[in-house]
This record gives sequence, C-alpha cells and structure tokens, in this order.
Amino acid sequence: MSDSSNHPGLDRIDLRMLRLLQGNGRLSNAELAQQVAVSPATCHRRTQRLFAEGYLSGVRAMVVPARVGKAALVMVGVVLDRSTPESFAAFEQAVASLDFVLDCHLVAGDFDYFLKIRVGDMEDFNRIHGERLIALPGVRQTRTFFVMKEVADNRALVF
Repeated sequence: MSDSSNHPGLDRIDLRMLRLLQGNGRLSNAELAQQVAVSPATCHRRTQRLFAEGYLSGVRAMVVPARVGKAALVMVGVVLDRSTPESFAAFEQAVASLDFVLDCHLVAGDFDYFLKIRVGDMEDFNRIHGERLIALPGVRQTRTFFVMKEVADNRALVF
C-alpha cells in the first residue's frame, strides 16, 4: 500500500476511507468512522470533502448482468473515417446517448475507440450492430470481440 505522501491532499485516514468505500459502498457513516477510528461527525465531514473535491464520484450497486438478461459482454473496436477533432466530438456525443454502451475509450493503436457493451445474446448484438453501431457518425469500420470469460472486471483501484 502507498502512503499518503504519494497522494497530495490526502492523509492516511482519507486513503483508508477511500479503500473501504471502494470495497463496500454500503458502509454506514458509523461503520466507516469506527473502521478508520474517527468520530462519526468527522467521518461525515471527510466523506463530504472527498465527494466535493472529486475523489469520489458516486456510490452504486453492482448488478449481476446475467440476472437482468445482459449476460453477453462484447468489446467493439471502432475506426473512424477521419481523425479530426470534429469527427471525434460527433462520435463521442452520439455514443454517449447509447444506453447499451457501458464504456467508451479513445485509444491509440489500430482503433480509434473501444466500446464495452452488454447485451442479452449474439442475436441482440447483431440487431444493435446493424441498426445503431454502424450508423454512428464517422464510423468506417468495426471489429467485434465476444468475451468468452470475464477474468477480471471492474476491479477496485490500488492506490
């Protein structure tokens, strides 16, 4: 574990709070305060500061995809027809409105973007691909990778 000297603006209590919340976002303020050995009032103030300063962006439950009909994970590499700020902006704005896209990353290498998509099955993806993905602005080519096994997904950050 790193110490707080590697994280300006955060002390060891802040770092411990971040690690604990990342591991279990359902911890109550009282439980968190007890685990970091501060008063509940101090813990609440510190938590609020961590949100205000952008160290924490939210807390949410992790839904099991298969239980809600989204068992298939698909990665899609996208190549745009132009590499201009305007074409990137148009693509990013369009992809941000697609609720089936979990992640979208601008990358270096053979592709311009990688998309992480959850769908029910291959038929569901084929429909989405034909109707929505290839219609995104500036898309020249896509390459699809069906995930066969999720070895590590959405792991906690190490800091």
